[in-house]
Formats: sequence, C-alpha cells, structure tokens
Amino acid sequence: MLETLLPILIFTALGLAVIGAWRRIRLWRRGRPSAVPLFKGLAALPRRYLVDLHHVVGRDKVISNTHVATAGGFVAATVLMILVHGLGLAQGILGWPLLAASACMFMGTLFVARRRRHPPARLSRGPWMRLPKSLAAFSLGVFLITLPTVGILPAGLSQGAGHWLLTLVLAAVVVWGLGEMIVGMTWGGPMKHAFAGALHLAFHRRAERFGGGRSTGLKALNLEDEAAPLGVEIPADFTWNQLLGFDACVQCGRCEAVCPAFAAGQPLNPKKLIQDMVVGLAGGSDAGYAGSPHPSQGLGGKPVGEHRGDPHGPIVAREGTALVDAETLWSCTTCRACVEECPMMIEHVDAIVDMRRFLTLERGETPNKAPEVLDNLIATDNPGGFAPGSRMNWAADLNLPLIADLQQVDVLLWLGDGAFDMRNQRTLRALVKVLRAAEVDFAVLGNEERDSGDVARRLGDEATFQSLARRNIATLAKYRFQQIVTCDPHSFHVLGNEYSELGGPGTPARYEVRHHSTYIAELYDAGRLAFSPWKGGSVTYHDPCYLGRYNGEYEAPRRVLEALGISLNEMERSGFRSRCCGGGGGAPITDIPGERRIPDMRMNDVKETGAELVAVGCPQCTAMLEGVVDKTAEVRDIAELVADAIVVPAARPRQDRRCSPDARIEEVVS
Repeated sequence: MLETLLPILIFTALGLAVIGAWRRIRLWRRGRPSAVPLFKGLAALPRRYLVDLHHVVGRDKVISNTHVATAGGFVAATVLMILVHGLGLAQGILGWPLLAASACMFMGTLFVARRRRHPPARLSRGPWMRLPKSLAAFSLGVFLITLPTVGILPAGLSQGAGHWLLTLVLAAVVVWGLGEMIVGMTWGGPMKHAFAGALHLAFHRRAERFGGGRSTGLKALNLEDEAAPLGVEIPADFTWNQLLGFDACVQCGRCEAVCPAFAAGQPLNPKKLIQDMVVGLAGGSDAGYAGSPHPSQGLGGKPVGEHRGDPHGPIVAREGTALVDAETLWSCTTCRACVEECPMMIEHVDAIVDMRRFLTLERGETPNKAPEVLDNLIATDNPGGFAPGSRMNWAADLNLPLIADLQQVDVLLWLGDGAFDMRNQRTLRALVKVLRAAEVDFAVLGNEERDSGDVARRLGDEATFQSLARRNIATLAKYRFQQIVTCDPHSFHVLGNEYSELGGPGTPARYEVRHHSTYIAELYDAGRLAFSPWKGGSVTYHDPCYLGRYNGEYEAPRRVLEALGISLNEMERSGFRSRCCGGGGGAPITDIPGERRIPDMRMNDVKETGAELVAVGCPQCTAMLEGVVDKTAEVRDIAELVADAIVVPAARPRQDRRCSPDARIEEVVS
C-alpha cells in the first residue's frame, strides 16, 4: 500500500511546490526590472552556494558543519527519493545512497535541535522552533520507507500487509516532512529561504561579490530619467531581485548581533527591517514576526504588530500606520557589518540608502542637522559651511605645491573636509611630513578640491552627490598623476569605487586611490622611510569600516604599526568584525537617540585590551573616539605615529619643485 501511496504523495507535494513557486515569483516580479544573466547566474549557483556562501557560514565551524550535513543531506535525499520512491528507478542500487543521505540529514538535525533548545537571543522563534521536528520527520520518514527497498526490512512492512497502523504512521510522518520541507519551501514556511536563497544567489544584484570579488559602492540613480523613481517609496520600487533577496532571509540574526545601532538601543534591527520588507512584499502586518524588535519602545516606537504595509503602499508614512518608522532608517551608520555577516549575502545598506533617497529627494525629510549640512554642501562645497577659499588656511606655513602650478605629479594628496577641522589638520600635517621625508613627488588641489560627496550620498541626496562628483571628476581630468592618496577612508572609497559610474566618454573617472596607511606601508617596504623604535605604552588598532569592510584593507595599517615596533593588543571585535565608531552614514548628523552612544561602546572595547593608545586611520573615527567623555586611551592617527618616529636622513642638496617643474620636492619638515 505504501509503495502505491508514496509516488502520489511525492508528486502531489512537488506540484504544490511548483504552484507556490509561481506565486512567490509573481510577488518578486512586482519590483522594478533588473537585467540579470539568467542562465549564467544559474550556472554559477553551485559555486556561489558551495564556496562563496560557505565562506561566510564557515566562520562558525559548528553551524557550518551542521548546515553541510542537514542541507546537503536534504538535497541528496530529495533527488534520490524522487528517483527511488517516485519513479521506482534502481531501487536496490540508489536505495543505499538514499539511506546514507537521510541519515546524514538526521545527524545534522540533532545539532539543529540542540541549538533550538536554548537558542541565542538573535535567533527568531515562532515557526522556526518547529524546524528540528520538520527536519526529523523528513529524514526519518525517508530513511524508514527506504529500508525495505534495500532488503533490510521485509517488503511486507512497507506494503501494509497486516500492518495498517504502521503504514498510516509512516505515511503521516512522510506527509509532515514533505509538507514542511517541499511544499513549505515555496509557500512561506521555515524552509522558504532554501528556495528564495538559491535564486537570490543566482540573480544577486551584486554578482561581483562572488568568486572572491568585492562590490561595495552604492548604485547611482539615473537623474536624467524623469520616469525613474527617486529612491524607494513603496516596496514595489525596489528591483525584483532586491525583493527576492529580502525573501531569502533565514532570520539567523547575525546582522542583529553585530549592528552598532541595535547594540546602542537605537530603533534599528537590520533583521527586523528585512522582515518588514517581506511583509511589504506580500502585504499585511508584522504580527507574525517572532524575533527581536527594533529597540525603540522606550523612544516612542511602535511594538511588533503595529506596523503594516503592502506592495504599493508607502514604506514610511507621514501619518498613520507605516511599514517602517523613519528613525529606523536614519539610525544606520552604513558600516556594512550586517552585510559582512549575512550568510545569505543580503544587501541591507543598499535598501536603507534607497529608502533614504526618497525621503530626502522627494519629501525633503531629513532629521536634525542633516538639512543644514546638505544646504552647506550645495552652497559652499563642504558640509561645515566654511568659505571655500579657506580650505588651505591650515597649511599656510607648509608651502604645499599646487597641482595647478605643476600640472603633473606622482601623487595627488586628497585632503578631504578634515582640512576644516583643527584635530584632523594635525593628521594632515603629519602626513605631509611623511611624504616629504620619503621624497614623494606630490601636490594638492588646494581650493579646487570639493567635498567628495560621501555624506550627501549616504544621507540620500543623490543629486548633490552627483553634482559634487562630476565637478571633482572634471577637475581631476585636467591634471596628470599616478595615484591619489588620502587619510580619509570615506573619500578613499567614494573616489575609488563610486566615481567610476559617473564618468562620461573620455573622462578618467576611475583612479588608483590609496589610503595613507597603504601608501606608507609601500614607502616603508621600498626603503624610503626609517623609524626609531617605539618607546610608548600598549597600543590597539581600530579598523575603520570604510577601509576594512568596504575595501578589504586590514593588513597595511598593522604592517605600519609593526614597522614602528608596536605589538598590538587586538580588540575582540577587530578586522572584518570591527565595531563601528558611529561616525559613518551621516549618523552624527541625524543623531537618532538611543540608550547609549556607539563610540562609548567602542571605547569600552579599547578599555578591555588595557591599551594606553588606540591607533586609527580615519578622521571620523578620530573625532568620534576622542569625543568619548571618559576615554581611557589616547587616540592618534597612524600618520601621526609615523611622523613622530621618522628618522630623517642627512640633508642633501635639493631644489624646490615649484621653482623648477623638472625637479623633485625633497623638503623634509621637522
């Protein structure tokens, strides 16, 4: 009886799964068009799943091995089950690997069950709590019905001859397993991520991330297309593969665990935000969400169950019920910690900035000091509203060469808007000293330099960003240089990764850009710098988000510190898991209140190391960490440490490049 019933059950489940898949695809297709190579993406899926995704999952070895056993066993068991019990092919031969696959899946299930007994706070509950039972039902059911096909049990047991009760129990277990694992995969059950996640990896909007690549620059809006939406107002304004990406969320909470805004008690939980987008995709309320909420109840935020949306309704409403509160979007520091940790490679930051763009460009709704900063950028080309002609006042005594006078140099030193900040001026002066000690042929743009546009873009003002970027591109195109060096990771990122999309025909809009720590390391390796031994106290290093997670540069700053003779006391959260200082994404400008300050938490990380000094490589990080009231460590930029340790060689005859365009600048500033 069971062997007659099994094909019916299996193909009924597959048929329902196909119907569910079609419904789900129709939901995703409500989004805007996005051109993707369909067949190329599907062909790349095995590698993306087995290599790229597991590169992230593998950071937790226990979970990685559990996933390999459970997911690998499920895929193999499903295929073999269709062949053996659905089509009746080679049962005596394929039955054995089917037993092995289902047994492997069951072993993984035991680890899932153990984890779900006392789940960490970041894991969602609700339907996810029945996942171990569903996995066990599928794996055990398949294992038991396969035993007679390989002769381990008499065939009569599976045929139900005199064993009706056993047959009904087995059938019920198989139906449960098929319903949760096959049908539920496309109808919104706990296994939904298996279906949506596979397609998300195949049709990812940032295919460059796979195969060891990196893609972190924001996508430009086409401001010339009057029909194109300025940002995202409703869920259907996202591209279809963005909606697909949201639906792939497995609610593991890794993003929640590393989000600095969530830890600070600000109204942002990146996991909840993605689930809000899923609610908007299908329509309804967030009452079914069973994870940690946005931590905003004490700040006037709405509890779970009071957010509601639909594909064509506003995500952020001016009044009444909305899908997301505006404060949730403005809490983000754009540090990409969530993206870095996500095992499904979902792009949270892209979604947040897309929604900010609508609030800024269409509604003009930016909080606190953001309108003033954006007005300053439009009027004076810098966020502080300083007179553009005062950009070089800090260097009046340095006689810095201007590229307008020289036309061609090896290195263009990009000052950034730290040129208007007294604290960062010390870093710039130190960097100038280092460059001159290494006899680098460099110059600055002077008053021709404008803000890079980073803060405008992160605040959602794409129009101001593109205006600043295009004017900077035009200025840079006038001169010849081999590379740009800057001490600002935000400028480093924007110049190197985001200007290229805006370059017109014949315009060199992609430049070789170096962070100053990378360039200093190269100068040291080339023997152009020598240092006296470090005689200070213990040191730790803070990885800037826009240098590390955005651009993958973790080693150069440490190489420089090692060259200085410094042995680092690393913080627990360092490298790609470094905690944000709270200075990115315009967060200090929007200033959304929370229970604690992000830089205070980072300085506590420093305190735990016992370090007397924290080395940094970003003016934003310097400002945020120095702003901590009860800080226990001195904050210094890498350039300052290098400048203090430089051993100046004996003076040699040299000429001023400003007097002779063919000579090199070899002046050493003490």
